[in-house]
Amino acid sequence: GVRPSGNALTSSREDVERRVRTKEQGLGALAALGDTLLLRVLESCAPRTLAALAQTSKAMRAFATHADVWKAAVLETFGGRFRYDASWFGTFATAAERERRRDGDDVHASKRAKAEPAMARPRTSVSSEIYSDALHQRYMCASMELEAEWLEVSTVPEETSGELSVRDFVAKYEAPNVPVVIRGAAKDWRATQTWTRESLVEKFGDVDFVVGGYDMKLDDFFTLDACEDDVPLYLFDPNFGEKVPELVSDYDVPEYFAKDDLFSLMGADRPHYRWLIVGAARSGSSFHKDPNATSAWNAVITGRKKWVMFPPHVNPPGVHPSEDGAHVAAPLSLVEWFSNFYQYAYDGDVKPLECICEPGDILFVPSGWWHMALNLEECVAITQNFVSKANLRKVIAVLDTKCEALLSGLDKSRRGSLGELFNEALKSSPDDEVQSILTEYQSKKAAKAKPSALGDAFAAGASFSFS
Repeated sequence: GVRPSGNALTSSREDVERRVRTKEQGLGALAALGDTLLLRVLESCAPRTLAALAQTSKAMRAFATHADVWKAAVLETFGGRFRYDASWFGTFATAAERERRRDGDDVHASKRAKAEPAMARPRTSVSSEIYSDALHQRYMCASMELEAEWLEVSTVPEETSGELSVRDFVAKYEAPNVPVVIRGAAKDWRATQTWTRESLVEKFGDVDFVVGGYDMKLDDFFTLDACEDDVPLYLFDPNFGEKVPELVSDYDVPEYFAKDDLFSLMGADRPHYRWLIVGAARSGSSFHKDPNATSAWNAVITGRKKWVMFPPHVNPPGVHPSEDGAHVAAPLSLVEWFSNFYQYAYDGDVKPLECICEPGDILFVPSGWWHMALNLEECVAITQNFVSKANLRKVIAVLDTKCEALLSGLDKSRRGSLGELFNEALKSSPDDEVQSILTEYQSKKAAKAKPSALGDAFAAGASFSFS
């Protein structure tokens, strides 16, 4: 079958030449694209074209039936309206047939699904004996065991719920912008005690949640646990509270974060701030900084999460933000990052902080910190972003940039005015310290040249996007 190119170093000359020849002849002129680019091209092809290409040669079959290519085809054609069925090719075939039977000639049926003929599943006996790192990488990251050394380190400060006062939390962690795990802070929530997969499906299986940017029924989402994927689809829904208010009533905002939530002054105009998160093992979020300079808390309801964090001024190895911080280039697969870059995480003067959060634990993620989270098993979590007096200056500065690429959590058409709306809302706060911070910022802004607003935000370490 497909092997990584490094295997050529230990193979016989005849075997290497045979595999290289099979690939070059099988791909023809397309071999000049390189494997990664060829996969990207195939992801833009119609399913019917992919099925035809898969019949042309063993080498092309390896590319045209690749899981990521058919995963892209499923999402492009059906959005979240599918149930996973053995493979991404099989999922496409099953979804297309189901839609054909359900909709017939209905004008609302998926145009691409209706245009596709009934598709036979590929023969699994066909072996494509070629070298390709691009093809092999996905399967390696999806199936390899996690190294013990990736999970051993625990350096994030820890506190125990009930032994940490709000005053001490602010003084030791929030004010100096330092992460902390508060063990057991969510252990008494109704969510922690009752949110099993079975109970969630029983109550909310027919509810649409946001999965990979698409609306998907919760019951359908859980069929994805049969998929061995290096980048599993992830339920990440900012509107779960509006869809199912009962879920919000099952947890309480921890006392450490309940008092100062200054975006709440904006009422319905506030940006997205809370998310229901559900993901299989190996799912999670790649390195990012939270949006709009906010801080966050993340509570694990079920499962376990591995966290790696770097302070705002230290870019994690393998992570390359754009100059303005609006975009981040990083490995899509979390296992790929651990496999290729974790070994370099401790090379610099500033070391990362790491921890594993268990059910009932809450992690405080300070404003501007780089962080990634890897689910070690199926995991359900709640996270909320917030603005407090501790990070208010940074938030005001970032919103004042009016830079659509830097701001998130609401429609692009509203991002330019978010700062003005927030500043106006802050005026209604009865807190004298809030008023002092707002007046101080506005005075400094008036004394500076206009271009300085964007610079202030960058100096504050702003770089925001969700993965």
